[in-house]
Amino acid sequence: MPAATAALPSIAGRMSSATQLIENAAPNALAAIRTHVADDEERLIQVFTDLDPELHYGEGWVVVTATRVVVLPTLQRDEAISVPLTDITGVRNESLVGGSRLEIDRRSAPTLVVPHSSSLAAKFSEVARGLEQLRQEQPLSIKSRLDRLRCEQCGRLLPEKDGICPACVHKLATLGRIARYMLPYRGRAALLAVASIATTAAELAPPLITRRIIDEVLVPVAGAPATASQRVPLLGLLVLGLVGIRLGSWLAEWVHGWVMAWLGARVTADIRSQLYQRLEMLSLQFYDKRQVGSLMSRVTRDAGRLQDFLVNGLPYLVINGLMVIGILVLLFSMNWQLSLFILLPVPAMVAWGAWFWRRMRRYFHRWGEVWSKLTERTSESLTGIRVVKAFAQEQREIGSFSVPNRRLRDVAVATQLNRGVFFATMTILTSSGVFLLWLLGGRQVIQGHMTLGALMAFYSLMWLFYGPLQWVAQVNTWMTQSFAGAERIFEVIDAPPEAYENPNATRLPAMRGEITFDHLSFGYDRSKPVLHELDLKVTAGEMLGLVGRSGVGKTTAVNLVARFYDADHGRLLIDGIDVRDLNLRDLRRQVGIVSQDPVLFSGTIAQNIGYGKPGASLEEIMAAARVANAHGFILAKPDGYDTQVGERGGGLSGGERQRLAIARAILHDPRVLILDEATSSVDVQTEKQIQEAIGRLARGRTTLAIAHRLSTLRHADRLVVLEGGRIVETGTHAELMGRKGRFYELVQLQQEAARIIAIKE
Repeated sequence: MPAATAALPSIAGRMSSATQLIENAAPNALAAIRTHVADDEERLIQVFTDLDPELHYGEGWVVVTATRVVVLPTLQRDEAISVPLTDITGVRNESLVGGSRLEIDRRSAPTLVVPHSSSLAAKFSEVARGLEQLRQEQPLSIKSRLDRLRCEQCGRLLPEKDGICPACVHKLATLGRIARYMLPYRGRAALLAVASIATTAAELAPPLITRRIIDEVLVPVAGAPATASQRVPLLGLLVLGLVGIRLGSWLAEWVHGWVMAWLGARVTADIRSQLYQRLEMLSLQFYDKRQVGSLMSRVTRDAGRLQDFLVNGLPYLVINGLMVIGILVLLFSMNWQLSLFILLPVPAMVAWGAWFWRRMRRYFHRWGEVWSKLTERTSESLTGIRVVKAFAQEQREIGSFSVPNRRLRDVAVATQLNRGVFFATMTILTSSGVFLLWLLGGRQVIQGHMTLGALMAFYSLMWLFYGPLQWVAQVNTWMTQSFAGAERIFEVIDAPPEAYENPNATRLPAMRGEITFDHLSFGYDRSKPVLHELDLKVTAGEMLGLVGRSGVGKTTAVNLVARFYDADHGRLLIDGIDVRDLNLRDLRRQVGIVSQDPVLFSGTIAQNIGYGKPGASLEEIMAAARVANAHGFILAKPDGYDTQVGERGGGLSGGERQRLAIARAILHDPRVLILDEATSSVDVQTEKQIQEAIGRLARGRTTLAIAHRLSTLRHADRLVVLEGGRIVETGTHAELMGRKGRFYELVQLQQEAARIIAIKE
């Protein structure tokens, strides 16, 4: 096992081509493989497993060639199992408690099992998919790049699959990409640069003027004005210069702050806008692999961090960077020997700051976790306050709150104690520089090698120099977090969108509605197909009912019609054209969907009905509502069509939401209508109204209907019964009942369940 992991620096490095999954093997493993697989056999798949047949950690290998599968269960024993592809009847990767296993069904022997840990499940899903393709004599087409769980550079666990490693963010490249968003605002960017230089100059000038006040006015040196009448006007001019510099500094800082806030807000808004546009254009497959909360955090938290850095962090870096350079130039030009001495504490200050802020990151992380638990606990308790009071559990909830609250207190105390130690230690280090300055600089003043004014200028410049060094490590952490957030944003922006803009797509402005499933297979996990070799033709204008138990692929089939997903094998044709070749806007403009749990948006009833046809008049909206049997209940509302539906339609009943969804589909006027459990979870009277509305909506359209209550599909032109992702029966309702096959059994089960419920009531 250790040898194998050491030889696998990255997923990308293990691929020999786009259609092969080849993992590098250490010399001992490669020798074992070559013992059982000849060099002239082309290896299509070569992967290691981290569990042996006894479920102990160990190293084994699976090698797939064009003709067979060779399994080396463990390198500790010189044995291998060879299975010809022609002897394989099925392959799958099964998830178990605490691990997974690759199962290879054989005709002439028991099922071959290859155990592995859950961390390798994605890889072995691809192996299973590849073996299925090979045994069915299909071209091998598997992922050329698996999900990354660890950073390829530093080996750290990633915050999410295929995510960005905060420790390895390329700061300069990211900063350069952010800077490109400033190109439309070149004028203000130039003004920002001028204001930054002016602010830096205004900070550096006072110590130089102070030097002149001391050396030419207060303690005049050789060559300075000798009489008081000469020195007083000079003092006034120098003080006036300080006043002018401070006024100029105020103006430069004001301009700098205003421009930076303006630029930061607009650049962040542009990035956030581009991010949201891309989120809207991405496919459902992208969303299937990611949590919505994680994507929302990119729009909110990551964009907020980026803006915070642009408004506060970047100005700090620019101004203090210029300041440090300017101070070093002045110090070395004044006295290079003394400058070297006061720089002696700098390495210790930087090292101490880096170590401290690295330590503080752990405290901040722990603080975030405890704060999250405290917020979660508070939200849960207050949301369920009715249950708390119903069971008189107030004291229990108060006690539960005290645990995360106490932990948060302890973390806060530890954080503040560490901050106190940091600043106390930093004070000692900076004081050592002050001690050296007074000792060595004072000696040079006494010996006449340096003026008192130069020493005081040194003193002022030294504090200006030491100040930013205390925060270098913290600003670096701040910048790392912000740039990691920016990289997470750019990761989404760079994701390929759905093919809306494909110039080679076939236009289909007027769809007839003929649908053909041609030997179609599909699975959300390609190693576990949901639909198998589906052959089905739906004529234009036909109402087809899809029935079967939950999980047999009914919803999956209709999702493919709307091209939410693409088939793994076979084709889906609309009017004889593969949906992958159709213009996506033409397709979806002519497909309407009414789902089991319709989604309504915050807004009025009229706005939700009109969502399917932007710009629709109130008369058109009302006409659609009448057809959907929704006009009556809408008028019964105090505000009628201006009634606010609430978040996700929470202000309406399930039947009302369903009828609004039907009205929205009617106004959309699709050629292909998809009804996915459109009458589930409503009472009988509401169901009758919905059925009437559906009958009007489906008239003259190709309709694919999925219904929980099989009796509601009685009037469908044809019913298709699915089982295990395959078609097992086809016919009208009467024909299927007469055959007394699978559909008949489903109807009988429903009727029996209804009778039991009726007896209980």
